[in-house]
Amino acid sequence: MAEGGQSIGRVDMHSREQYLAALREEYLRGGKKQKTKLLNEARKRTRLNRKVLIRKLAHIPEAAPCQPRRRKKAARYGAALTTALIRIWELFDFPCGQRLAPVLREQTERLRASGGLKCSDEVAGLLQEVSPKTIDRLLARERKVRCLQPHRRAPVHPLLYQRVPVKTAAEWDRQQVGNLQLDYVLHCGRSTAGEYLLTLSSTDIATGWWEGRPQLGRSRKATQESLAAIRGRLPFRILEVHPDNDSGILNELLWNYCRRRRIRMSRSRPYQKNDNAWVEQQNWTHVRKLVGYQRFSTAEQCAVLRELYEAAADFRNFFQPAMKLKEKVREGGKVRRVYEEARTPYQRLLELGGLKPKQRREIEARYQRLNPVELRRRIEQLRARLFQMLEGTGEAQLPKHRRHGPGIELGRRKVQGAR
Repeated sequence: MAEGGQSIGRVDMHSREQYLAALREEYLRGGKKQKTKLLNEARKRTRLNRKVLIRKLAHIPEAAPCQPRRRKKAARYGAALTTALIRIWELFDFPCGQRLAPVLREQTERLRASGGLKCSDEVAGLLQEVSPKTIDRLLARERKVRCLQPHRRAPVHPLLYQRVPVKTAAEWDRQQVGNLQLDYVLHCGRSTAGEYLLTLSSTDIATGWWEGRPQLGRSRKATQESLAAIRGRLPFRILEVHPDNDSGILNELLWNYCRRRRIRMSRSRPYQKNDNAWVEQQNWTHVRKLVGYQRFSTAEQCAVLRELYEAAADFRNFFQPAMKLKEKVREGGKVRRVYEEARTPYQRLLELGGLKPKQRREIEARYQRLNPVELRRRIEQLRARLFQMLEGTGEAQLPKHRRHGPGIELGRRKVQGAR
């Protein structure tokens, strides 16, 4: 303890008793004024009550009874067992503990008899008794040294996965309006580091109606706000949403949002992109061909992208006919696809008749107000403005001659000897 009002750093909770023990000797030898000064300083540093400090400093604590030292449990599995375990683990192509345990029980003696494993009877007995968890623990260091991939981790929200049913492409009613598939489109450029924009892309299965909404980051709140904005632009009621297993979309917040609005929810199978085939196709035609693969990361770009998506969605939904598969006909060893007559999503929506009279009048009036020439001009202006902002941030520029979508350049290499 420093005298004369010198400052001492704030005492951490774990070292408080050591601080008071060092202060106790000076407190017991000091006079009344010195004790008052020491108490004030200790109260400021430890934030204890004054009476508590007096009791702690005025009385020497009794020594704690000496506890007998606990003897360490002797290690049952030594280096000899680990060496034999690694040998068998390598032989059977690095399985996990749950798969390796039955192999050890069945194959240990056979390997010893054939000369593939040399170990003592004691080690062989331990190999047949070792548990799967102990196997994983003994092999953890070796797995790390060899840079092997860790075991698959359980999903972040397994209980939510159990509540949301899986739905494949063959199970949809393709004539029912209001079934939306959702997916993220990342605008991260060549690196996913840092913050960047994402597009929440949504497609109606029956009509092909598309809406997109950009957002900064993949937080649950931002995704819910994007879905609410998409829901406000749709001319029909959402009956069911179908995302993939991305935790940014499939989460408790969106689950509760859908339950409050009586929207059903389903999901695709993990690693099966064809379960989301409708939205995956329009991720290319409606997003990538429009804005390419550049990196967008600012709020200004997000605002321009939002206006661009609204104009592009009106142009696609009202004025761009799309083909829809009607059936597949097998002719010998080939499959011939038969398509319906090309129609716009707006025309399909009116034909399917899933709208109330008020909704039908509103969308027909909306169609009459739109002008395809003005929409096309608006789209080009917003695209030019978006890529000008990229040039200002030093990102890759929009190529002058785009092939197969903006942001993709296909170069030709001359072949020697070619004419």
